Amino acid sequence: MDAEIEGFCHDGRGLAHIDGRVTFVDGALPGERVEVLYTALKRDFAEANVVRVLEASALRCEPKCEYFARCGGCSFQHVDPKRQIEVKQGILEQQLRRIGHLENISFWPPIRGPVWAYRRKARLGVKYVAKKQRVLVGFREKAARLIADIEHCEVLHPRVATRLPEIAELINSLSIRDRIPQIEVAVGDCDCVLVFRNLSEASAGDRLLLRDFGRSHDFSVFLQPNGPDSLVAVDECATRTLSYALPGHDLQFQFEPLHFTQVNIEINRRMVDRVIQLLEPGPCDRVIDLFCGIGNFTLPISRHAQRVVGIEGSRELIAQARKNAGINRIDNVRFWRADLTADIASEAWCKDSYRLALLDPSRAGAQEILQYLPRWGVRRLVYISCNPSTLARDAALLTGTFGYRIQGAGVMDMFPQTSHVESIALFEKD
Repeated sequence: MDAEIEGFCHDGRGLAHIDGRVTFVDGALPGERVEVLYTALKRDFAEANVVRVLEASALRCEPKCEYFARCGGCSFQHVDPKRQIEVKQGILEQQLRRIGHLENISFWPPIRGPVWAYRRKARLGVKYVAKKQRVLVGFREKAARLIADIEHCEVLHPRVATRLPEIAELINSLSIRDRIPQIEVAVGDCDCVLVFRNLSEASAGDRLLLRDFGRSHDFSVFLQPNGPDSLVAVDECATRTLSYALPGHDLQFQFEPLHFTQVNIEINRRMVDRVIQLLEPGPCDRVIDLFCGIGNFTLPISRHAQRVVGIEGSRELIAQARKNAGINRIDNVRFWRADLTADIASEAWCKDSYRLALLDPSRAGAQEILQYLPRWGVRRLVYISCNPSTLARDAALLTGTFGYRIQGAGVMDMFPQTSHVESIALFEKD
């Protein structure tokens, strides 16, 4: 079918109407005329892929990566890298207007950073293909469960990006080559860890091969036979503790390979600076940092505030946040574990007051916690989001139900070459 692409939807796909049906078109850009192939037909909508571009948008460019057409690791390489962040700001504006019912918002200049070789965290799929008697290592193919056959990656950190064939050959040499479904990649400022998820026990020979590979390529290699707590080093020299620095705040953070950390360190550093700038914490301010993780924002905020309380649902992340406070000799922070989607009214920290707040939730947003902000006396709130739809939903609640005003918003180029939109917004209350 031919289609005229009218705009973007929230996930970066093109939006068209074909025979009166809303159609989401992967790989299409606004203003284009394209030939599409349906991949799904539903009662109220359809999904499709671009087969051929008949009239191209000025935004379109030639993808840098030779695997872009089939690899699902990236979805935006067909958009000029210099213009991608502008497109994402447009998506944020659209969501705040359509879902949040907000108009005339001030948008700040985007926070930009490196657009290639930036990704420090990744989950790579692994598949032993019996017919080919070889192992594939990479991201999954677009709209498929198959592992894309790739030899390098343009967005992964260079320490891993060019090693994919060697990692695949290593796995192919193991006795459990068909029992390793994925590899977690974690890169710190100095070290790189590979965590091999193994569904069967590795033999002594397997462990020796993994150990030697790690030593020859400067990787710390771990096996993960069960849950996140089951990591086993294959080498006594392997390091399980990674680190990154925020030099502008004189801070060092430690984390473990499976802990959540931001994938793009340069954008993270600039994002922390923006948060401090917007919150304007002072020596008399008490601040609450919700969904605080390992203290990525809590600790730099503490350099300026009287006291900061960090709340997080994960026991492991809270324990690491406390360690990071100790490493940096910071004593005006407190970390507590709590499920921020549940009733927290009985928690001791919930009965205190806070003038400033930071929210950095998952893609699900922070709807359940918003009711507590007025109770705490929060006057200024910074909201960081990886999902513009839930940010817009929560913005509608903040402005319509809880009496806050949105003072501005912006996007950050945390995930170049993908359709993921990282954004930040400021809300205030008189």
